[in-house]
Amino acid sequence: MFKEVYARIQKGSTNWQSLEAPSGLLYPWDPSSTYIKKPPFFDGMTRELPKKQLIHNARVLLFLGDSVTTDHISPAGSIGRTSPAARYLAQRGLTPKEFNSYGARRGNDDVMARGTFANIRLVNKFMSKPGPKTIFLPTNEEMDVFDCAQRYARENTPLIVITGKDYGSGSSRDWAAKDHTYLGIRAVIAESFERIHRSNLVGMGIVPLQFLHGENAETLGLTGREVYNIVIPDVNDIKPGQHIQVQTNTGKQFQVILRFDTEVDLLFYNMVVSLTT
Repeated sequence: MFKEVYARIQKGSTNWQSLEAPSGLLYPWDPSSTYIKKPPFFDGMTRELPKKQLIHNARVLLFLGDSVTTDHISPAGSIGRTSPAARYLAQRGLTPKEFNSYGARRGNDDVMARGTFANIRLVNKFMSKPGPKTIFLPTNEEMDVFDCAQRYARENTPLIVITGKDYGSGSSRDWAAKDHTYLGIRAVIAESFERIHRSNLVGMGIVPLQFLHGENAETLGLTGREVYNIVIPDVNDIKPGQHIQVQTNTGKQFQVILRFDTEVDLLFYNMVVSLTT
């Protein structure tokens, strides 16, 4: 009996056999699909390694505290009816009951990007109450996080996040790192990082920077409204764990630890940044 069952295990059931499937080696992307979309991760690929990376005149997209989890960064729950992701899906003819969840739509980068930091429990120090909102600092306008990032992108303004301890704690989600890239976040300055999330950030070309021991945004007198300049050394000069300087337009300067902890981190960072510069 077992031999008989296992002999046809690759064939599947009649229903399985009746499913239509494309032939060929490459997946035929369906432009009408709102679930699966070709991601842009390899667009602009080059063999050239990056030179010195200057994060110049960067703005703080989010000014956060301790224990920001991957669910704060990339929620997996239902898509709120007034969220940027909901507007995107509605523009494609879907009704609210068809929105589904972020977890179900993780194959669509446009949905996931719009869901970044879309957690109603997100505590952003720029705001008076929790929620997926932030401030567009040049005009002091309150906006959805995604919409704010898009506006900065139109002005070619690089972004950073300032946060506290254990950034990226909780369940491991690769989208919690990918999302930073989509929003134009170039670096995260934190008191500490969750181990896997830090590694995932590096893998997406996001620079993890850590305050020196005993220092944080509060002790340094940072408000998050400053303009920041950060120089990342040439790829051949970067050493795991080295210190680099951060400068602000208010005259404040401070050292941070470049949290490339291993040679493998440097290898991944160099490869990814070469795709995006």
